[in-house]
Amino acid sequence: MGSLFERLKGENRAALIPYITAGDPDAQATVELMHAMVEGGADAIEVGVPFSDPMADGPVIQAAHERALKSGLGLRGVIDLVAEFRKRDTDTPVVLMGYQNPIEALGVTAFVDKAAGAGVDGVLTVDLPPEEADELSVALGERGMSPIFLLAPTTSAARTREVASKGSGFVYYVSLKGVTGAANLDTEALATQVEGVREACALPVGVGFGIRDAETAGQVGRVADAVIVGSAIVRLIHEQASAAGGMNAQGLETVRGFLAELRSAVETARQ
Repeated sequence: MGSLFERLKGENRAALIPYITAGDPDAQATVELMHAMVEGGADAIEVGVPFSDPMADGPVIQAAHERALKSGLGLRGVIDLVAEFRKRDTDTPVVLMGYQNPIEALGVTAFVDKAAGAGVDGVLTVDLPPEEADELSVALGERGMSPIFLLAPTTSAARTREVASKGSGFVYYVSLKGVTGAANLDTEALATQVEGVREACALPVGVGFGIRDAETAGQVGRVADAVIVGSAIVRLIHEQASAAGGMNAQGLETVRGFLAELRSAVETARQ
């Protein structure tokens, strides 16, 4: 992850990191959608691991989790999808975003070994506080993967320093006091908040929650090191798949086009 942000710093551009829920609308479509997003301009991809009781995800992503779980896709299957993606793309960083219970069920060692073998670059475990993350963080670091943690608008500077000391790659700053897909992102306030995070944290700052279109992506791209877009993409995928009875070529092109719009906005944000 570090090399990505070093390169983009030299280009004076934020990273564009889209989120996709693995298994929605189906497993094979997930891999094709990942490639389409890279073609559209994604610099890295967050792959959501379906979970029955998400705590940070809003209704759009919760519904995607439910659809994926109905197909029987679990953590092992998600990692297998990353391995399938790696057959055609060995460069684009992939971050798994999920919850601790499936990792515990699989076993930390087994999870880390399988993730490393599949080409995962980072892991964000939403409900794992840094104080309890040593086993997973150390194991990930030993295999060259980044443990990534969340920061909230209410996180103090002291807490930010503590969180940053446990992680690598980047920190994920939650821009809103709410869940994914929330609206009313105050980008002026966000600039001040991100600057405060940077004063307490040397890691790149990725910003997610509330980024719904190219306009907001560009606004966030002016102040953040990474622009993370989730619900807007998951909603678009569901709309395309529902209309066509599955993800077809037109649906892939629509997603690719949306990513291209986001990428253009992020590229021009600091010019």
